Amino acid sequence: MNKGRIKWGMLGGGQGAFIGIAHRIAAYMGERYELVGGAFDVDYDRGVAFAKALELDTDRVYASVEALIKEENKLPKSERMEVVSIVTPNFLHYPMAKSLLEGGFHVICEKPMTMTAAEAEELQELVQQTDRHFCLTHTYTGYPMVRQMKTMIADGEIGEIQRVDVQYYQGWINPFIHEKEKRKSVWRLDPAKSGVSCCMGDIGLHAFNLAEYTTGLQVDRLLSDLNYLYEDNNLDVDGTVLIRMGKAKGVIRSSQIATGEENNLTIQVYGKDGGLKWCQEHPTVLTLLKEGKPLQVFKPGNPYNAQLTMDSTKMAPGHPEGIFDAMGNIYKGMAKAIREEQAFEGEYPTVQDGVRGMQFIEKVVQSNRDGNVWINL
Repeated sequence: MNKGRIKWGMLGGGQGAFIGIAHRIAAYMGERYELVGGAFDVDYDRGVAFAKALELDTDRVYASVEALIKEENKLPKSERMEVVSIVTPNFLHYPMAKSLLEGGFHVICEKPMTMTAAEAEELQELVQQTDRHFCLTHTYTGYPMVRQMKTMIADGEIGEIQRVDVQYYQGWINPFIHEKEKRKSVWRLDPAKSGVSCCMGDIGLHAFNLAEYTTGLQVDRLLSDLNYLYEDNNLDVDGTVLIRMGKAKGVIRSSQIATGEENNLTIQVYGKDGGLKWCQEHPTVLTLLKEGKPLQVFKPGNPYNAQLTMDSTKMAPGHPEGIFDAMGNIYKGMAKAIREEQAFEGEYPTVQDGVRGMQFIEKVVQSNRDGNVWINL
């Protein structure tokens, strides 16, 4: 097994790509990874220029994932990339991940993991066959207070769960959706690049993942009502999904036409003995509700938190941590897996989360298409 920093590559994430910056900051944060190269851009020359700006060895800039796999595997094991991050549009996730796993690399992949549930299930089998680690960057699971919420629910702090309510509202598509030509310029509204869903496949998926991650329950039935706004618009931009998780019931509300909203992700879980609330725009605050008692506020960095929460906190109490820190915790968990170190349960989302997510997306679209009916998940 290699020692030292994990040699790491990227597919996509080049000049001007915010998500690429997020991944690089997250990886550098724990000082566990070293970026050594990648295929950063569909334009090879732009990729080389980007690598020069980062002072990387341009000999390890590749024109394609196939070239990367071929050339990296020629290097001594101690020098070659061990893990590669996929930060490209959705339609490239599956073929790239499949090639990397077959080529012997661990994979960190943006969500959604694939374009279809069948592809996701194939990747799940391939991960098992190749004995590689696969991390899906559901970033919000990396927030310390989300992990505290998960731990408190598992410890029975709020009792048997009765209701789950998750909201994820953005407004960024609103300036594009109302004009036909502008709609054509948004790749997330193109089924060939985005898949069968825009809003639910992008942010509704995060809401679904958080519901299952924090509660430890699985959605077993759902009913959806999606909004496309215009007949010539092929993908949803807004929607509501009723969910059942065993005895518990709930709702997932997602919109990318919630005018003026930025990144309003909120989860509320109510049990027999109490409730917990967390909002991504105020991520250092977890609120506990109990009947007849004052609200209790939990904040990161304090010793009353769980071990998983403390291990996920980098700063002293009162110093806010944000989205880069959350993704950094996921990269940290993946590093532990690659280096075969002891880790906490739930430190990073796996290929199984990717399969659940793709099944959710397809069932949501099916429920809406079939007339807003209940469907088993």
